[in-house]
Amino acid sequence: MSGGRLKFWGWGYESERLTPAEVGRLEAAYAAYFRVGSFDAATEPRAEDVSLRKPRVHAPGSLSEMCSSDHYERLLHSYGKSFFDSVRAFARDFPNPPDVVAFPRSEAELIAILDWCGSIDAVVIPWGGGSSVVAGVEPPRTDRPIVTIDLKRLDRVLEIDETSQAARIQAGVYGPSLESQLKASGLTLRHFPQSFEFSTLGGWIATRGGGHYATLYTHIDDFVESLRVVAPTGIMQSLRLPGSGAGPSPDRMFIGSEGILGIITEAWMRLRPRPTFRAATSARFLDFYRAAEAVRSIAQAHLYPANCRLLDADEARVNGAGDGTHSVLVLAFESADRALDASLARALDIVRAHGGQYDQRGQTGAEGAQRQGAAGQWRDSFLRMPYNREVLTPRGIITETFETAITWERFADFHAQVKAATETAIRQVTGRPGLVTCRFTHVYPDGPAPYFSWHALGDKSRLMEQAWAIKTAASDVLLRLGGTITHHHAVGRDHRRWYDRQRPDLFAGALQAAKKRLDPKGMLNPGVLIDPEA
Repeated sequence: MSGGRLKFWGWGYESERLTPAEVGRLEAAYAAYFRVGSFDAATEPRAEDVSLRKPRVHAPGSLSEMCSSDHYERLLHSYGKSFFDSVRAFARDFPNPPDVVAFPRSEAELIAILDWCGSIDAVVIPWGGGSSVVAGVEPPRTDRPIVTIDLKRLDRVLEIDETSQAARIQAGVYGPSLESQLKASGLTLRHFPQSFEFSTLGGWIATRGGGHYATLYTHIDDFVESLRVVAPTGIMQSLRLPGSGAGPSPDRMFIGSEGILGIITEAWMRLRPRPTFRAATSARFLDFYRAAEAVRSIAQAHLYPANCRLLDADEARVNGAGDGTHSVLVLAFESADRALDASLARALDIVRAHGGQYDQRGQTGAEGAQRQGAAGQWRDSFLRMPYNREVLTPRGIITETFETAITWERFADFHAQVKAATETAIRQVTGRPGLVTCRFTHVYPDGPAPYFSWHALGDKSRLMEQAWAIKTAASDVLLRLGGTITHHHAVGRDHRRWYDRQRPDLFAGALQAAKKRLDPKGMLNPGVLIDPEA
């Protein structure tokens, strides 16, 4: 990690901002949509503007070198990066910071910190990069001391097995550093979530994060070969194998456990040679549902494009990939072994059969294949999206997202009802129309992962209340229609009420029993996934 301090109130480093031109374009676009003349923006918070509760505990001398109660560190580790976190940060509202932030440099130091936390009955929040958008790293309200354990010093690629194409990697490594350390081997993990620059391997595994590949290898699960986990009651090391039928997988128990069962310290991860062959283009459709049928056919043809992102017309317009008259499909194939012209040609046969159009000149196998035309504009906009919030929130503009998954035969009705319910909620809550857009982030032979974005002009004195009312309406309808409450953003605390309804009760009991065995004092991330037994 380089670039100075991270923002405690926004995305990225303190030195990074949207340019004045970008801010101007955002303001103009939203002013036109909401039919307002201008926006009165609140000022960015400064660390010295915020008063924090005094630390209720201090690390003992033996741990003092790896622990901090520094004002900035406690601010940074109070929230994740959701809209709700943004609102509270701009309001200078930090009522429940961690008392201590620990930075273990080894597994032995992590164990010592956990032992100390157990001795003082502390709550422990495992922290990767803090990019959670579902309150997964936010300390719960409690009278118990709160210790956040930041793993960023466990950041090395320890071993590379080039024969088997795998590497043993510490969990605290951030995406750019991970890829930099692998580069000399010619291998790559190639897991690129939107948060890649500011999230860690351990965070990806703990939240079952989705990444670069739109098909086939959609989640981090697909790359995990084995795990090493430190729990309050001991260490779990799974056997490194390409596959096994020996009972339920120990790894699967911890992948997606969101820090409630133990802290991931290392993982053997499957790697791939860096791609050298590429083929990419984008296609346009007048009808979003015909475009979705084209995507279904591509997924069921098992062509496995690396990128297969379908943007509805409004999503394409908002992100500069279209003019609002067409849905846009971004298609890209990549390989380290073979040319992909035939794969792209077959996908475009399917596009034509469903009424899609594309620019023949846009097809290319060059390194910059995904950086041209609509595909390039979408990519650039996608990478800049997280920075928009720190401009929009202080202007009272609510921008949030939710993502889900549904099977193909239910998709059209599901999409229409979820979109309509969200639009209705925005109108009822804010008194004016809003904008709800949709894109596919990942696709499977049996269904897509629709990702909805919504935009509303709120009342700055009630932004939290308004945003929660809209989110609740959208989440209620998507769960009622059989979608998942999250496809790749995790559960955290924000999704608990819906996850409790989605999750089978018998499984909840089994998970609670596992937590009691691994974390008998209920120290680790309480309130996420399940409640510890009293």
